[in-house]
Amino acid sequence: MTPNDYALAELNKESAIGGAGTTVARAVPVIDLSDFETRKQEIADQLWQASTGTGFFQVTGHGIAEEDIDLAFDTAWEFFELPKKVKAQYPMPKGTNAGWEFKAQVRPSTGTPDNKESYQITRPDMEGLWPAEAELPGFRERMLRFERQNWELGMRILSCFALKMGMPEHFFTQAHDPSSDQYQSTLRLIHYMSMEGADAEDFKAWRAGAHSDFDCLTILHQKEGEGGLQVCPGKDAASGQWTDVPPKRGHITCNIGDMLMRWSDDQLQSTLHRVRMPAPGEYMGRRLSLPFFCQANRDAVMQGPLGKYEPMTAGDYLTMRINANFAAAK
Repeated sequence: MTPNDYALAELNKESAIGGAGTTVARAVPVIDLSDFETRKQEIADQLWQASTGTGFFQVTGHGIAEEDIDLAFDTAWEFFELPKKVKAQYPMPKGTNAGWEFKAQVRPSTGTPDNKESYQITRPDMEGLWPAEAELPGFRERMLRFERQNWELGMRILSCFALKMGMPEHFFTQAHDPSSDQYQSTLRLIHYMSMEGADAEDFKAWRAGAHSDFDCLTILHQKEGEGGLQVCPGKDAASGQWTDVPPKRGHITCNIGDMLMRWSDDQLQSTLHRVRMPAPGEYMGRRLSLPFFCQANRDAVMQGPLGKYEPMTAGDYLTMRINANFAAAK
């Protein structure tokens, strides 16, 4: 596809950002969420400043125990270590964010498949897509618990943006209602293949090509020592200047997605990011990340406070983004 083939400006921007660019140092805002209810206005101001500027930040004091995050990583590895023929029993249906895919995601920025496999958990769409209890005992229970923990964190952060946008405090919580069959927030388990012993030519590809997320807010869990994430802040998107964001235990990396950028009438900045190949001397082994995507319910109508864009349902928006990224799998 060429940029003119895409119906959304977000995709036109993304499709034009595919080069290696340069690496520069930038400060990553770190925001402490502890004592959330008593410090809410202060936290909201800090989140707004970070998200109208760079569009990405890290949070501490987030309330998800490190032991729970470790367990989620261990549980994800149990899935990816299943034989390929077993994982293939749970394929991701076209146009959805549920199930397993292997090197199927083709970014508009690169036109080539990401060097990864992933498993998507979207609660209402999981019929027939959960591994059998005999295959992975406790997998479903542990993953759903972790999904809920991330949803709760996401709703706390989004409530701050609602306040700053002049909306009711729980506006986005209602728009991400997990009890609805229209719910489409997704927990994604991503396995980037080991590069140990890889050919030099293989390092010219991307573990994940440059992209902005489809959602309102992404909550990203990474393992310390397994780096590669780079960001190019929203207002610098055309600069080609990328910044490494090394994982740090106790810190969760967050970024604004295109859904919230549009919903805020472009006040909040979505962030282009990618996962580069490891450089000589860096960890070359397999890499796992666990992002949670706060994606408003399908029937939620996205209309910003300034009226910059025509109303659009979150379902229509997400479908357009998924189809563009998995076009090669049609």
